Amino acid sequence: MCINEILKNTQHRPWELPSDNWRFYQEWNRAIFLHWKVDYDELRKLVPKELEIDLYNGEPWVSLVAFSMEKIRPKFLPYFAPISNFDEINIRTYIKSGKKTGVYFLSIEGGKIISCSIAKAISELPYRYSKIKRDSNNYTSKNKKYKDSLKIKFTVGKELNNKSELDIWLTERYALFQDTKNSINEYEIHHPEWSIQDIEINNLEVNYPRFDDLLKGTPHKTSYSKGVRVIAWGMNKKKKVNYP
Repeated sequence: MCINEILKNTQHRPWELPSDNWRFYQEWNRAIFLHWKVDYDELRKLVPKELEIDLYNGEPWVSLVAFSMEKIRPKFLPYFAPISNFDEINIRTYIKSGKKTGVYFLSIEGGKIISCSIAKAISELPYRYSKIKRDSNNYTSKNKKYKDSLKIKFTVGKELNNKSELDIWLTERYALFQDTKNSINEYEIHHPEWSIQDIEINNLEVNYPRFDDLLKGTPHKTSYSKGVRVIAWGMNKKKKVNYP
């Protein structure tokens, strides 16, 4: 599917595409999804007051997504593999802002120092470097500064022909919101609908001390995807109201 075909494929979106020109292309490939139902009060401590926590059947969720970012590039430039391709882990929750639903990142890790530096400078997203390795059945990460680590041993299963309502709620998100000291930044994205596969988690070690109250025990839901091709628009910066 070429970029023009991606932009025409909009029937699964909850709102129309942005009217201005898109700015970045990227691919999110070989994605492992680990999802936990969490305590609302614990999560509320970590989400800016300007953002409403989105709930599924009255419960908030937090997800750890481990994948490979590939071919990221500005609209009119080619990608450069040493910078454009890197493994990434994000820990995210689900929020509402106005009429839009999206995600909010509690943490973002990238497997290349230069890629994290550039991504953070351009997007103002909270990228940080971690040592990440992956192969066909293992995904590991270690960050000495934060004392974070992740080990996943997995086997990919068959594709789901009929995704559940929860599968769609957790994956089909077309905006993300992130806070800085003085603003809430909104980013719109677009991609084809995620294809989802079963995944068997053979071994899982999740050690993120800052999120011990959220990422507890066995995930309540897991899945895998071959990936999606993503179009992204520029940042929309909104000043925080009554921010101390």
